[in-house]
Amino acid sequence: MSEPDISLRSALDSAPADARIMALDLGSKTIGVATSDRTRSIATPVETIARKKFTLDAARLLDIAARENIGVILLGLPINMDGSEGPRAQSTRAFARNLARLTSLPIVFWDERLSTAAVERMLIAADTSRARRDDVIDKLAATWMLQSALDSLR
Repeated sequence: MSEPDISLRSALDSAPADARIMALDLGSKTIGVATSDRTRSIATPVETIARKKFTLDAARLLDIAARENIGVILLGLPINMDGSEGPRAQSTRAFARNLARLTSLPIVFWDERLSTAAVERMLIAADTSRARRDDVIDKLAATWMLQSALDSLR
């Protein structure tokens, strides 16, 4: 079990060279999931999980992690525009602590400010229906966030 809130580079140093990164966009009703490729260059949306109970949600996430050869979990941290942390960030940190008790995978927080807004603007520009946007926005926000993290590694 690792303590959440380490740097992405530190987490990757302890991961196998071919392990992938899984990003999570944690919402109150859903969890958007995205993964990197083995070279850690490209982020791809995986799915949107409808939240139920923590144990069920965690089991699904750990199933994906095992199936996808995940070495690091990147968890979006909803920081306020002024840089402060509110109730949503506290809830995300609590989720990370609970998840860390169930896995040895390192958990890294990533500033997710404006990721959902950016994805929504993109979907609107692509003339995506509101219903379709609701279906894909969380996994695409996780993808946006993960791609930002991957780009920062270069």
